Amino acid sequence: MQTQPLSKWIAIGVLLSFLSGCGVLAVGGVAATASVMADRRSPGVQAIDKGLEIEADSALSKRFGSSAHINVNSFNQKVLLTGEVKNDEIKNQAAEYVKSLKNVRSVLNQLIIGPNSSYAARANDSYLDSKVKTQMIFTEKLPSNSMDIVVEADNVYMLGILTQSEADLAKKVASNTNGVKEVFAFFDIISDAEKARLEKLGKAEETQPTSPSKFQ
Repeated sequence: MQTQPLSKWIAIGVLLSFLSGCGVLAVGGVAATASVMADRRSPGVQAIDKGLEIEADSALSKRFGSSAHINVNSFNQKVLLTGEVKNDEIKNQAAEYVKSLKNVRSVLNQLIIGPNSSYAARANDSYLDSKVKTQMIFTEKLPSNSMDIVVEADNVYMLGILTQSEADLAKKVASNTNGVKEVFAFFDIISDAEKARLEKLGKAEETQPTSPSKFQ
């Protein structure tokens, strides 16, 4: 049996722990605190993004089948298409279909012409994805919950709602992650004042009760 490098399992473990809601993690015997911030999208926009991903992914899979390997990611109603397609016609048709969907602000067509990636290549992308996200989580002043990161063919694609300084830092962190070829950032840039407003709004939403309190 082939053993995996310890660093790989640490990275995956850290990411899974974070996603399950753990704020403080122990890595190699050292406690580390992950910065958990509210998503800067409204709950309504988050629901729209999830719906767009499901609708587009299902439709494109049915339409093109094995002729394409297309990943669909939506953040703040900007839809990113990554993966491989057989020709320009499929690439353009995929983008045009997504553009026609209700609530889509823009389509970022990053599909490449070529054969579908192998399972080994996709597994490597998943590992690299976990490495990049782990670096983001443990980088101070980076709102990891307000970003979406996609790795395809060792390239990193980033969406999110960030200030210019946060965007520059995110690009630097991704670029410095071992194994990354290129970084493509498609952020919505906001001012520091808008950042403060969104974070205040997010904290207010987090404190709202999920169900009516019992009558005392």
